[in-house]
Amino acid sequence: MMMWVTGGVLFAYVGMLGLCQGLERHYKQVWQRPCPRALRVGLRGAGWLALLVSLLLCAQAWGWAIGPVAWLGAMSLSGMLLVMLLPYWPRLAVGLAAVVPVWGMVQLFG
Repeated sequence: MMMWVTGGVLFAYVGMLGLCQGLERHYKQVWQRPCPRALRVGLRGAGWLALLVSLLLCAQAWGWAIGPVAWLGAMSLSGMLLVMLLPYWPRLAVGLAAVVPVWGMVQLFG
């Protein structure tokens, strides 16, 4: 069950990051250049997809009775982390998204 919970929080963070980087001002804050329109649309789509995966993982861990409530908690936690990191360490906020593939490999081979 713990791997579903961890995955739910990680994918919620990646989803919030995708939605955040899909905004022109936040993309420019991290990368110091304007975001191309196609990339902006792609980041938003990937953000929503990651939030959907997060919802499914939370539902897998707790069932559909409590899963959506846990998902809202995961989104709140990851959103708060992103809000705290983005003003001071924007590259670190984006770099934490690299944890998701590492987590997947550990779950697959561990």
